[in-house]
Formats: sequence, C-alpha cells, structure tokens
Amino acid sequence: MSLQAEVLYDFTAEPGNNELSVRQGESVTVLDQTVGGGWIQAQNAGGQTGLVPEGYLQVGGGGGGGGGGEGESRSAGVAVVSNTTEGWDSRGYTNTQQAVEDDDGEWDDDWDDQSVGGNHGDDQLDEEGGASGRSQPGSSVKISLNKFPFSKGPSPEVFLLAKPPANSRDRLPVYMGEVGPVWLYPAAPLDCLIADPKKESKLYGLKSFIEYQICPNTTNRPVNHRYKHFDWLYERLLEKFGSVLPIPSLPDKQVTGRFEVDFIRIRMEQLQAWMTRMCRHPVVSQSDVFQLFLTYRDEKEWKTGKRKAEKDETVGPMMFSLVEPEAAERHAADAEQQVELYSRFTRSMDDGVKELLNVGNTHWKRCTGPLPKEYERIGRAFRNLSAVFISSKYPGEETLTDALTAAGQTYEEIAEIVAQQPQKDLHFLLETNSEYKGLLGCFPEIIAVHKAAVEKLKEADRLVSAGKINHNDKKYMSTRISSMSYSLQGNSTTQYYIHTV
Repeated sequence: MSLQAEVLYDFTAEPGNNELSVRQGESVTVLDQTVGGGWIQAQNAGGQTGLVPEGYLQVGGGGGGGGGGEGESRSAGVAVVSNTTEGWDSRGYTNTQQAVEDDDGEWDDDWDDQSVGGNHGDDQLDEEGGASGRSQPGSSVKISLNKFPFSKGPSPEVFLLAKPPANSRDRLPVYMGEVGPVWLYPAAPLDCLIADPKKESKLYGLKSFIEYQICPNTTNRPVNHRYKHFDWLYERLLEKFGSVLPIPSLPDKQVTGRFEVDFIRIRMEQLQAWMTRMCRHPVVSQSDVFQLFLTYRDEKEWKTGKRKAEKDETVGPMMFSLVEPEAAERHAADAEQQVELYSRFTRSMDDGVKELLNVGNTHWKRCTGPLPKEYERIGRAFRNLSAVFISSKYPGEETLTDALTAAGQTYEEIAEIVAQQPQKDLHFLLETNSEYKGLLGCFPEIIAVHKAAVEKLKEADRLVSAGKINHNDKKYMSTRISSMSYSLQGNSTTQYYIHTV
C-alpha cells in the first residue's frame, strides 16, 4: 500500500528544479523519503511527480515533515523540548522559550538546509524554495520566542551580576574618542570583496543555488558561500550581539527569478554592502564567528567552527559582561538619562528616515513614470506646431519653425534626463537611508534591554532587604549599568566612524 501524506502548507514549485506544486489540505502519495536535503519525492492526484519540502508534509498519521539528514531515521534528529519554567539559563534566555536538546552527531553535506534558525526569514521560502525558519515536527531547532529577554522576561540581575570571563581576549574595550565613546578598533582594518557568482547544484543536479566567492584582505584567500550561509552568519551575529549592537538585516530572500542575471548582480551588491558594514565594525569584524566565515581553510574547520558558534554561551545580554569602558564610572541617573536621550533620538531619526524614503520613492516613480511622459508630450506639441507653420508656405518661416523644432527636441531630451536622473543621485540616497532604516530598527529592542537593567537597579535596595543580593552585588550592578551606558553611546559614534571611512 502506498504511503500517503497530507499537505500542511501551500508550496509553489520553482521551474527547472524538479519540484511539485501542492496546496494545503491536499493528499499526495510519497514515492521516496530518502532523497535527502529536507525533500520528499511525491505524486499528486493528477499523476504529476516532483520534490516537496519535508516540512510541508505530514506523512501517514504521525508527523513526518521534519528535517533530518539524508535518509536518516527520524528518531535520530527529533528535538527534545523541556517544560517551560521560571528562571534564566547561562545564555541569558528566559525559560519561557523552548529549551531544545539535539544530537551532537556529524554534520552532513546539507547542514545548511537544516541549520539552527532564528528570527530572520521566518515563514519565508529559502533559496531552494523550501521552508526557512518554519517550526517543523522532528526538527532540531532551538527557537527563541523572546529575542531580547530583558524586554519581557524575569528580572535581569543574572546578567547584571555576571562576572566577565578570565580570558582578556574576549573583552570589549570602549575608549573615549574625538566624538565620544568608541569601540576599540583593530590595528588593521578588515575588508572583503564578493565576486564571481556561480550557479551550483546538489542532489545530483535536482537542486540549484548561487555560490559567491568572498576574499578578505587579511588572507587574500577566497572562500565560497551561498545565501544560506550568509543567513546563518546573520543569525549567529544577531544571537550574540543583538542586545548590544545594531545588526542590520540581510537583503530579503527571493522566491522566484533567483537565477536571473540582474537579480544575481543586485543580490551580490546588497551582500557586499552588508559585509562591508560588518567588516568595518570593530566588534563584529573581530568576532570568532565572523572570522570563521571569512577565513576557514577546509570543510572540517568550517563544521567545527559552526558547531562551536552555535554552542556559544556568551550571547545576548550576557555580552555586556565583556564591556570595559576606559572612562570614569557613570552615575545610574546619568545612565538612565542617556537611555532616554537615545530612545527619543532614534525614534525621531526613524521618522525622518522613513519620511525621506517615502518622498524619495514617490519622486523616483514620478521621474521614471508620468513626469518624463509629460515632457515628451510638450516636446511633441512643439514639433506639431512647427509642422503647422511649415505647411503654411510663408516666406521666411524657417527661423520660427527651426526654433519650435529645437524647443521640442529640448523637452524630449529633458524627458530622457529626468528618467535617468534617479539612478544617478536618488539611488545612492535611498540605498543609504534604507540601510539606516535597518539599523534604526534594531535600537528599540537594544534600548529595552538598557531600560530593564536600569529598572532592576532601582529595585536593588529591595533585593538587598529580601536577601537576594548583598551590598557588594548592588555596587557591581551599578558598575555594570555604567558599562552598558558607554556601550550604547559607543554604538552611535561607531556608526559615525563607519560612514566616514
């Protein structure tokens, strides 16, 4: 008897990828569950066959659509979800999220298809047309339902009392620069070049993707990555630094047209802009996970580094325990005032950037749409009027007709200039402001972390009275609030330096 599966989500096949379009609620026949890479070969009621993402199907009566390895038993990769309890774990996550244990087996060649996900790309299609970030039965995914636990979780005294690690290499110094606190910059600036996009395939040619070559200036040795790898890097950076630093999002995922020349060029330019910003950030660029992405030497080093990055304990708000300002301790009231100042500034800045983007996009549409046509119509009107005078046959009319014809040509040239102008000036303006918009979108959650910490410090006397902390702990919390304040101010001055490099 053929094995049947129920379709859980709509899925549209990508042309040329041997995929099968299915609709939610539809029943299909499972032909092959051992294709690998998170896919199942299936047949619909009309007799059409193709590949469908495992996460989109519920096989039989029990929960097939999980993301295991190639041909592996589903039990080997099933996530074990603990009950939610009050408290914090060592990574600064609240236990209102699902704590997941997975196996520590070897990574297969399709690790990126089942990579531990986060917030970026939820409910979107990945570059293979499959599920990205979607919770699937049987998948080994640790889901953080609360990206920044200070904003909604229990009290943050766990972080405020956390001691910095003994390894000085992990410290994050902040020094006083010309325009205020700045993260300590490395002696040699990091940069990289993304080039040479190539179409590659796997699963014996059934699945295709674009792979980019990234060459850092520190090694001049290129490494190859596809978009999914960039997405994995973004998730790791967001998990590790998202409570401390603004980590801008990657360009959006693409469902169709992934192999068109223009799209590949634009995607490469967007990835280059994102990587350039990350390379220029003094903290992100020197992190182990970012260096791994740029300088790994072979597959073994890459897999080992990836496993280590995903088990990193110093992430999220715990990163503040590494911050060491080279300045006098700031009073708690001053720190609170600084947080409020940045909160108002980022909100106003966000409104200003959005307004400029709206006006700029509207003007772009006019310049490439109705406005040139209006100039063209004026030009044609002058030409038509010139033709009328020519037909009159009056002597000496050439001077007037030539002037009218020249005026018509001028207006038509203006139409062409207007249509091309946005690409010359508005393009850069809108791209830069879109980048700022992405950065500003990170600050509400960052500021929420700071506000929650300040509020917890205000409760310090009550905590001392209740015996939860002692007076030395209270003093240490005040010192940590000061460090947080310098790190917040360091973000803005660092962005200033990045844009003036």
